[in-house]
Amino acid sequence: MKRARVAYKGQIHEAIYKDGYLVLPDGSLVSEQDVVWLPPIVPNTVFALGLNYADHAMELDFKPPSEPLIFLKGPNTFIGNRGITIRPDNVSFMHYECELAAVIGRQGKNIKARDAYNYVSGYTIANDYAVRDYLENYYRPNLIVKNRDTCTPLGPWIVDAMDIEDPENLTLRTYVNGSVTQEGSTKDMIFGIPALIEYLSSFMTLNCGDLILTGTPKGSVDTKAGDEVICEIEGIGKLLNTIVKEKEIAER
Repeated sequence: MKRARVAYKGQIHEAIYKDGYLVLPDGSLVSEQDVVWLPPIVPNTVFALGLNYADHAMELDFKPPSEPLIFLKGPNTFIGNRGITIRPDNVSFMHYECELAAVIGRQGKNIKARDAYNYVSGYTIANDYAVRDYLENYYRPNLIVKNRDTCTPLGPWIVDAMDIEDPENLTLRTYVNGSVTQEGSTKDMIFGIPALIEYLSSFMTLNCGDLILTGTPKGSVDTKAGDEVICEIEGIGKLLNTIVKEKEIAER
């Protein structure tokens, strides 16, 4: 099942997908174009991975890490499908990062990798933009790079875990203005979802509603104001958003 959170006629609804429409709790059908998309979950703790694909690490001239490189993300960075992402003025390189996000469905601590999928309730797509101008290095993605408002579109759906046969064998693609600029597979993750859950839960409790953003493959390119960016993951859907100038937002 695909589930979403949307705003429609002044109210927020939990909706499900059916035959190209959104089904609201009262049973009414609405078009995907007639709603305001929200992040499909109000996340608790959000963990994000750096350099979790060997090909991405190599394209950046970094040695693949020997243990997970993880940082946290604040709530204001998240926006929904079809939202706008602000590109700061006077920066030279702001790139997308198409990522599979695992949704934790129940609380756990000291979870073994063999049991990890029992704690995942579903999957969604994250586009975790980064401004390279502000980056110290990929081992230390400082706050100004990864916690900027509007810079992590999320959605459009959460797909139930039972509907994704193998989350570590999914094709990822990114399109900028209709052209494919990134393509990879989750099979190339250095640390898979079970390993990440075991690692994180070894020193802290994971809670229902936590998210794990699992990193991006090679192929990140600069995006400019006006660009339409679509991140697609096999079996989950397409997450669309548009880049705007910081000055445009300030003038509204």
